Amino acid sequence: MLFKNVSIAGLAHIDAPHTLTSKEINERLKPTLDRLGIRTDVLGDIAGIHARRLWDADMLASDAATLAARKALEDAGIGADKIGLLVNTSVSRDYLEPSTASIVSGNLGVGDECMTFDVANACLAFINGMDIAARMLERGEIDYALIVDGETANLVYEKTLERMALPGVTADDFRNEMAALTLGCGAAAMVMARTELVPDAPRYRGGVTRSATEWNQLCRGNLDRMVTDTRMLLIEGIKLAQKTFVAAREALGWAVEELDQFVIHQVSQPHTAAFIKNFGIDPKKVMTIFGEHGNIGPASVPIVLSKLKQLGKLKKGDRIALLGIGSGLNCSMAEVVW
Repeated sequence: MLFKNVSIAGLAHIDAPHTLTSKEINERLKPTLDRLGIRTDVLGDIAGIHARRLWDADMLASDAATLAARKALEDAGIGADKIGLLVNTSVSRDYLEPSTASIVSGNLGVGDECMTFDVANACLAFINGMDIAARMLERGEIDYALIVDGETANLVYEKTLERMALPGVTADDFRNEMAALTLGCGAAAMVMARTELVPDAPRYRGGVTRSATEWNQLCRGNLDRMVTDTRMLLIEGIKLAQKTFVAAREALGWAVEELDQFVIHQVSQPHTAAFIKNFGIDPKKVMTIFGEHGNIGPASVPIVLSKLKQLGKLKKGDRIALLGIGSGLNCSMAEVVW
């Protein structure tokens, strides 16, 4: 769907404070690596992830999302009482119920007319949340929407490292759970508004989505464990991305050379390289953070967009492509005009 009256009024991110390096992980797992004969630095040399950020142990997903939300509201120059919709999109969550969105909403003190709910779709959920909000804004049902995401990977690191250190772990076990050690913590939030309320703000044009849900078994995770077929996930993910890119080219009039920035979901070096190669993207137009922050799930796209803004790398009129794949498989591509 394409939109004519949807803009981004505020944007913010929070970097988690603590750094865990791949070197530290390799040192902790050295007995297992030596026993299995693994000499390659899989995390650093192959995945390209040299470090990731972690929160303090007591940080909840709602706490992280609330911090980012407050910054985004400040950036937009509005109070929480103006928000008509709050969507939480994080993979991480405090409880099965209530929704994390309701906890964030309570923390912020939104009005009683604000609709709140969670959207879960692996690493694609933030873009999904933007689309849901955009539809309501376009129809004039609300004036402002707040999309939030807080990812907490501390528990999965603790439990995965414990399992990988067990004497009976096999090479298959190690390979299947390695992707869990590429995850990172972080938070992001975006205030979206009807364009007439913020006429000078960046505009959200909309986007397209395609699915290949026959591949839903390639990555399955709980809060304390994630099992991934990284090879097939990359192969089938790129196939789906190619279909989605064709749809985006038709719907949005994309020509790769005319787009100014490509904000790609930050998974790993092979994933990013495959995107760049398959679509003929100029690497200079792709800001990467996975090397030091890891894969922050659905927060990664808004975090990169926020960092580009913070660094002054976005100028008026820039066309920015948002590209994401979520395990399942689902793929979305959208455009922001700065």
